[in-house]
Amino acid sequence: MSYLYLALAITLEISATMALRVSDGLRVKKWIAPILLGYTVSFTLLSLALQEGMSIGIAYGIWSAIGIAGTAIIAKLAFHDPLTRKMSAGIILVIIGVLLVELGSH
Repeated sequence: MSYLYLALAITLEISATMALRVSDGLRVKKWIAPILLGYTVSFTLLSLALQEGMSIGIAYGIWSAIGIAGTAIIAKLAFHDPLTRKMSAGIILVIIGVLLVELGSH
């Protein structure tokens, strides 16, 4: 169940971040409530994943890696933000690092 909570938390965090982008730096006021709700529920779900026994190092590592990759890819597709080869390589290195932390914890 902890991985389900974490997956939902990551999904909401990425969604809130995309809403933040659409809000034009909070200038478009209609996005403020979805942003706040997304981040609040996201952190609540992260806390539930931790309550289920997931270690913070693993949870935050997975959160970071998927969050970085997901945000970069969605921003590239939706907003035409840059996603260069160097940036992609960095994202891959972060994911590899998280996998090593995950494997090292067992």
